[in-house]
Amino acid sequence: MLAYIIRRLLQALLVMAVMSGLVFIGLYVVGDPVSMMASPEASELDREAIRQTFGLDQPLWQQYTTFMAHAVRLDFGKSFLTGQPAMGLILERMPATLELACVSMLLALLAGVPMGIWAGLKPRALSTRGIMTGSVLGFSLPNFWVGLMLIMVFAVQLGWFPASGRGRTVQLGPLDLSVLTLDGWQRLVLPALTIALAKGALIIRVTRAATREALPMDYIKFARAKGLAWSRILRVHLLKNILIPIVTVGGLEFGQVVAFAVVTETIFAWPGMGKLLLDSIITLDRPVVVAYLILIVFFLVMLNLLVDILYSVLDPRVRIQGGKA
Repeated sequence: MLAYIIRRLLQALLVMAVMSGLVFIGLYVVGDPVSMMASPEASELDREAIRQTFGLDQPLWQQYTTFMAHAVRLDFGKSFLTGQPAMGLILERMPATLELACVSMLLALLAGVPMGIWAGLKPRALSTRGIMTGSVLGFSLPNFWVGLMLIMVFAVQLGWFPASGRGRTVQLGPLDLSVLTLDGWQRLVLPALTIALAKGALIIRVTRAATREALPMDYIKFARAKGLAWSRILRVHLLKNILIPIVTVGGLEFGQVVAFAVVTETIFAWPGMGKLLLDSIITLDRPVVVAYLILIVFFLVMLNLLVDILYSVLDPRVRIQGGKA
């Protein structure tokens, strides 16, 4: 197990190095950030002074070498626009994104797993047809359209929830959390529901397929032959054995929400990392974009490692030895 974890950490370092190089080169050849930082009336001398201040007058290889030398110390440079440390800006926005992702996936799992089990147990029931039709719609409709419809109905027409912003937060250690306030919950419901509808639809389909696959197994038949109550069979035998695909999909989808919630965050003006990334791409703020992508790559690799470790906890047959799973 230890050798496997070390191997995955080394792979993470390699992936981050490759990604940083690709992103750095890609951003270098797209546009000139000086045009964003300098005023239209700035002279060529002023523009050259800006290039020298941020090291943009150096060759590409030298810029990248300087960047990597600082990145080893977790110093990804300063934002071209604000002058603040790039990683500091990202970490400042991270609690909002993690909060949105956690609440969204919690809603998706709480709704998706029971409905998926029901659909697997009652494949011909009218309710199952409704559940599966809803899951197809939830999986197919684009997030931006769902978000706009939720705003139109619940914010504009009914006036139940605010349409944008994060609301009041409470300091809990190093984190600012809005789930601890009523105003925060009111502003969190619509963006979380927008993401949860799509992720819950996928959880339903995965859970249903796993349930249908597990029902004909001998351990289920033996439990029924012993006369065990259905509630105990579902809780002890069925649910435990369908958790692996649910954990797999849930872990991967959680990582996608954290990394790619930019559309939802933009629609609801949610002050998370995704909105910061979009703004930084538009303004060619290279340090922020590169720092964000490296942080997300590391997060996704660690999340996949955590999912692999959970395999061995949920199913004793799955063993991680050395570099093999």
